[in-house]
Amino acid sequence: MKKISLEYIFRTSPKLLYQRISTASGLNEWFADNVEINKNKLTFTWNNNTQEAIITKDKHKLYVKLDWIDDEERYTEFLIEQNKITKDTVLSITEMIDDDDEDFITKLWDTTIKKLKQRLGLRVN
Repeated sequence: MKKISLEYIFRTSPKLLYQRISTASGLNEWFADNVEINKNKLTFTWNNNTQEAIITKDKHKLYVKLDWIDDEERYTEFLIEQNKITKDTVLSITEMIDDDDEDFITKLWDTTIKKLKQRLGLRVN
């Protein structure tokens, strides 16, 4: 297992972005085919396959950490920061992945983030 970190720039408010990473309705728009939340447990569905995660940390408007139930070592972190100079919102994603999956996971996040930007009405590069 190894940790990767990716950063994506958004021209939107941190509050709006936080809603998309912390709620079932927000995650349904871009992250999975279906997302259900029961307290701090999330159930994600992709192509009729499900995975579950627990929200282990949530700092309102700033940070969400998901620990994946099927693998104790796997997690996904979303950190939202605002660049003080440009005022752009930066979404940092940190994830524990299998050693040989880095290229695949990076391309998957790039595609997924494009979908998020489209849902937010932002220009996609």
